[in-house]
Amino acid sequence: MMKHYVRLACFVGGALFGSVGVKLLASKDAKNAYTHITAAGLRMKDSVMETVTSVQENAADILAAAKDINEARAAKDAEAQVDGQEA
Repeated sequence: MMKHYVRLACFVGGALFGSVGVKLLASKDAKNAYTHITAAGLRMKDSVMETVTSVQENAADILAAAKDINEARAAKDAEAQVDGQEA
């Protein structure tokens, strides 16, 4: 029988705690805090996107330079083969 009273007390306590929590979350101050947090998140997103764009541009530059190096090396090897066959 005591077990039922404990469960009932837990349920009532949870209901009261939930009601107070909903009131706190719906308050004007809480909404103001949510707004500021969301604004900060958007600013952070913009900053991250700028960084990602910069990294992508640098990666593209590195890739282009690597391709140029490989093309020059292949041309040099091909020229060396032609010179070796002529000799």
